[in-house]
Amino acid sequence: MADISAKAVKELRDKTGAGMMDCKKALKENGGDMDKSVEWLRQKGIASAGKKAGKVAAEGMVGQYIHTGGRIGVLVEVNCQTDFVARNDAFKELVNNVAMQIAACPNVEYVKQEDIPASVVESEKAVEMGKDDLGGKKAEIKEKIVAGRISKRLKEMCLLDQPYIKDQDKTVGDLVTEQVAALGENIQVRRFTRFVLGEGIEVKQEDFAAEVAAQAAGK
Repeated sequence: MADISAKAVKELRDKTGAGMMDCKKALKENGGDMDKSVEWLRQKGIASAGKKAGKVAAEGMVGQYIHTGGRIGVLVEVNCQTDFVARNDAFKELVNNVAMQIAACPNVEYVKQEDIPASVVESEKAVEMGKDDLGGKKAEIKEKIVAGRISKRLKEMCLLDQPYIKDQDKTVGDLVTEQVAALGENIQVRRFTRFVLGEGIEVKQEDFAAEVAAQAAGK
């Protein structure tokens, strides 16, 4: 096939944040197809992130996001390995985007599924096992249905499993992984706190979350 154009390489680089040589290789490997090249780089990024996951992430920053009118506020700690990356604009943007995501997710309580206490998982399972619509079903069928519901419920509770509000085709976990590949360091969302004015008014919380999501998407 013809040589990959510099314009195509730049477009792929802008989409992924990957290096120019990696972008050129991705395009060659995928016959110039932009979408396939993005996926190819994402897969390579995941492999790269896996190698870096065991490295100590003790630097980083505490970011904040306050929604219009001061009705929702978020504090989030995101760690990286070096102060150099912590000062990087791309890292700061990641922290801001994660904080905005948390503001838009009223049901998220944990960073990842491994953080959920066993007691919470068992409690959720007990609730599902006792639901009326499972009455009369065979034990093995009931277990499969409950397992599926629990899996869905646990994802709803975890930040990294949420669809990213600026790009619904990927999760927050994917967003972090992409930055691990782009910045070359282990990056971890450590903890967060979400504040809501007049807490307990769930309908309003949902309305605010929708506003944040729309704002993030530029609508």
